[in-house]
Amino acid sequence: DYLHKTGLRSAVLGLSGGIDSAVVAVIAAAALGPMNVLGVSLPSRYSSKGSKDDARTLARTLGIGYRTIAIEPAFKSLLRAVAPAFDGRPNDVTEENLQSRARGTILMALSNKLGHLLLTTGNKSELAVGYCTLYGDMNGGLAVISDVAKTLVYDLARWINANPQRLGIPDLRTPPIPEPSITKPPSAELRPGQLDTDSLPDYAELDAILEGYVSGDQDLAHLVETGSDRATAERVIALTDRAEYKRRQYPPGTKISLRAFGRDRRLPITHHW
Repeated sequence: DYLHKTGLRSAVLGLSGGIDSAVVAVIAAAALGPMNVLGVSLPSRYSSKGSKDDARTLARTLGIGYRTIAIEPAFKSLLRAVAPAFDGRPNDVTEENLQSRARGTILMALSNKLGHLLLTTGNKSELAVGYCTLYGDMNGGLAVISDVAKTLVYDLARWINANPQRLGIPDLRTPPIPEPSITKPPSAELRPGQLDTDSLPDYAELDAILEGYVSGDQDLAHLVETGSDRATAERVIALTDRAEYKRRQYPPGTKISLRAFGRDRRLPITHHW
C-alpha cells in the first residue's frame, strides 16, 4: 500500500544473512511478489562465508532478484582518503561505521538508478538503544520492522518457516529462512569475532526492559522491582534517551505495538535531566 501510493512497484534491500534482513525480505516478497524485490549482498572483509551463503539461499528460495556487490574496494578507498586526517589513531567504531555507510551509499544508488524503494531492515530493539549507523544501515524509504522487537523478529522467523504456504508467495513450499540465520548469535560483522552482546545485553533481557520503559512508562525503580538488573536497566535507559536524535532521522515505519517510536513517543532531541 505504501509503495503503490508513492508511485513505486518494487523494492531493494541489503541481505546480510542475518535474521532481520531475512524477515524483511520475506515480508517484501509476500507484499509485492518476488519478481518485484531485489536483495543485495554487500560483503566486507569481515563477512563470514556462512552469512554470504545464507543470504544467497534465502534469495533463491524466495525467488527474489539477487546481486552481490562487495564493499571492499569502496572501504579501502575511504580508509585511504581519511588516513591523513586520522593521523595514525587506532581503529575504533569509526572504521566499523565506514563499512555500514559504504553499504548505505550503494543501496541508495541502486534505489535511485533502478527506481526501487530501499527498505530499511533495523528492528525496534536496535533503534531504541541507537545500535544503528546514521547514513548507513539507517538509509531507506520505509523501515519495515522498526516497531518489531528483536525477540519478536525471532518469533516471526520461526512462524514464517513453519507456515511458508500461508505467505501467498507462488511456488514457495519450503521454509525460506535458512536455519543458521535464526540460530547463530547475532552480529553486525564489522570487526573480527564481533557479536551484538559485545555492546548490548542479551536481547531477551533488553526487550523486557524496553517494553517496560518505552511502552509502559516505567521508571528505573519500577523496572528493578519487577526483576530487571539495576545496572543494566540504568544503561538501557541512558542509551534509549541518548538515541532520540538518531530516531528523528530514521525512515517512517509500520506501527504494530502499543507505542511506536516517532508518532507515539516524542522527546526533545537533546536533553539533560
